[in-house]
Amino acid sequence: MMKIVYMSLICFFVVEAWGQNKYEAEAVDLSLIPKDNSIFATGFSGFSLENHFVWCGSAIRAVEDGKYYLFYSAMDAGPQYPAFGEAWLLGSKIGVAVSDSPHGGYRNIGFVYNKDGYTPDTSTWDAQTVSNTHIKLFNGKYYLYYCGSVDPGENACIKGKLSRSQRIQQNQKLGVLSFNTIRELLEGKYTCHVEPLLIPRTRVKADNILNPSPEGTIVKPDNIIMVNPTVVNRPSDKKYLLFFKGNVYDPTWRGVHGVAVSDNPDGPFIVMDDYVFEPKDQKGQKLSAEDPFVWYHRKDKLFYAIFKDFTGLCTRGQPGLALMYSTDGFHWELPKESLFMKKEFLLKNGDHVAVDRLERPQLFLDESDDPIVLYAACSITPLNKKRDGSSFNIQIPIRKSKL
Repeated sequence: MMKIVYMSLICFFVVEAWGQNKYEAEAVDLSLIPKDNSIFATGFSGFSLENHFVWCGSAIRAVEDGKYYLFYSAMDAGPQYPAFGEAWLLGSKIGVAVSDSPHGGYRNIGFVYNKDGYTPDTSTWDAQTVSNTHIKLFNGKYYLYYCGSVDPGENACIKGKLSRSQRIQQNQKLGVLSFNTIRELLEGKYTCHVEPLLIPRTRVKADNILNPSPEGTIVKPDNIIMVNPTVVNRPSDKKYLLFFKGNVYDPTWRGVHGVAVSDNPDGPFIVMDDYVFEPKDQKGQKLSAEDPFVWYHRKDKLFYAIFKDFTGLCTRGQPGLALMYSTDGFHWELPKESLFMKKEFLLKNGDHVAVDRLERPQLFLDESDDPIVLYAACSITPLNKKRDGSSFNIQIPIRKSKL
C-alpha cells in the first residue's frame, strides 16, 4: 500500500516559538466508474450531480442549525449542451448542498442563482453566468462572493475579433450576495447589489480585446477580468482583504493577483496597485497562477494562501497547489517547502489516483484555524471537450500531527 504525504505546512515557517506540526491528506471515500473516455466519481468524499458539470465548492457551518452547506457552481451537461470549455462561460449557475459533516456526504438542495443557466439573458451584469463561489460569515451575516458576466453584444467596442464566449469571458466582474440565514437564501431573501462589487480598472491587450484601455495605459493586477474572489478579515486593523485574479499578457497570457481593501465585507473596496503572490526568481521566470484561497492563522499570526500553480515555479516542481505566507496580507513569501498538494489523491483501498484537474481549492478550518478538509473542483481525465458531466467537487480530509 502506497502512503502519499501531500503537504507539510506551518512547521517550516519563520515562526518557531511553538511546537512544529505537519498536515497530511488522508484517503478519500470514493468509487471510480469508467464510462466511455471519462471516469466518474461517486461516494461520501465527492459531490456530483447527474447530467451536470460540478465546479467550484466552498463550505460553511451554519450557525442556525449546525449543518454544513456547500456552495458550488454547475452547468447542464449532455450532447445538446456546450462542452465544458465553454459551458462555464455560457451558463454556470450557483447551487447549494447540505451535510451533517464537513468531510463529505453532501446532498443537493437546489440552485439559488442564475437558475435559467444557458438561457440568453442581458438583464443584469451577471445575468449569463456565475461561478467561483466563496462563502464567508462575518458579524453574524453570510456573504457569498462570486464572479459573474454577461454578453455585451456584437456591437460592443472590440479591438479585433471575439466570439460570444470570449466576450463573456472578458466581461467577468466580482459580486456578492448577503443574507441572514441559509433558509432565507433558499427562499430568495438576499441582498444583491445592482452594480458589481469590483470592476477591472485596466483592459490592456495587443489585440482581440473588449473595451480596450487607451494606448500607453499601465497594466494593473485587475486587468481585463476580476475572478477567483477570496476574502479574509485582518485582525490588526479589522480591514477586509479581498484577493482576486486578473489576466496580463507579457507577452503571452499569465494569471496574476491583486488585493482590494474595505472597512466592510460588502465594500466599497479599494483596489491596490501592487501585485501579490509574486515570488522572486533569479532566472526571471514569472508566475502564472489562479484560484487563491487565503486564511489567517491566529496562533501563527500569519496569513496563508494556497493556489493553483500552472508552471511549477511556486511548488518548485510540477504544476499543482502551492503555498505562500504573509505577515500583513500584502507582502508574500514562499516557504522552504512550498508544495501544498500534488494533482492526485489516495483512495481507501490504497490506490493512488492522478487527476487532470484539481482547482478552486477552498479549505474548511477548525476552531484553531487549522485546515481539516480541502474542497476542490476535480476531473480525473481532460475535461474541456467533454459534454458528459464528469467533473465533481472532492472533499479531502486533512490530519494534523506532530513532527
